[in-house]
Amino acid sequence: MNTPPPDFLPGTVTLVGAGPGDPELLTLKAVRAIGAATVLLVDDLVNEAVLAHASPQARIVRVGKRGGCRSTPQAFIDKLMLMAAREGEVVVRLKGGDPFVFGRGGEEIEHLQAEGIAVRVVNGITSGLAAVTALGVPLTHRDHAHGVVFITGHAKPGDAGTDWPALAATARDAKLTLVIYMGVSGAAQIEQGLLAGLPGDTPLAVVQHASLPQQRHAIGTLDDLCGCLRREGLGSPSVIVVGDVLRGLASLARPEPASRAA
Repeated sequence: MNTPPPDFLPGTVTLVGAGPGDPELLTLKAVRAIGAATVLLVDDLVNEAVLAHASPQARIVRVGKRGGCRSTPQAFIDKLMLMAAREGEVVVRLKGGDPFVFGRGGEEIEHLQAEGIAVRVVNGITSGLAAVTALGVPLTHRDHAHGVVFITGHAKPGDAGTDWPALAATARDAKLTLVIYMGVSGAAQIEQGLLAGLPGDTPLAVVQHASLPQQRHAIGTLDDLCGCLRREGLGSPSVIVVGDVLRGLASLARPEPASRAA
């Protein structure tokens, strides 16, 4: 069994969740890890303000990863982490959201441990939670949702992807909230698949840039997911939320004030 390394020693790697964007949502431990790092490998979705906590002497390496855009290959990122750790650096891999929620943290920790590198994880608030919080609704509710499913709308190349009709049937029967990450590009398939098991009037919300000043959202129903995206001009990064916890938000389904939509 692997024993977690002492805090932030030379030759170790820490995977740090930077949260959904708002730098004030960082944990105290994340701030401490960022400040201790001599090398930071920073994802594209990390707010620049987060780097204010880094040491002026730290080396910052941009390793952007964003769906649908040019991205740094994962193998190259793994190599950079390994090289820096072997050179005795205090390495922080800084990720948007949480490293273990669609952040490839599992892949990275396996690779580093296989090479004998001590690695630990500092959790961050995931965008799926921040998105519903931004709307003033919960992920779970005793009357409306007995659980929540975090799921990706972006399948790995060569993977068949999610069985959306089966997931919809499970969500209906178990009263689950669905939180879909990276689902904008596959919205038509997601809408069609979920309608095979959920009513068309199931409440739906799409939140873009959750927790940031430029946050925007659309509220509607499942049978109009693509219409919501098109009318409001929402794109990535966005979170799609489906479920009865959103009931009661119909009054919000109107154009946002110009100051927020700008």
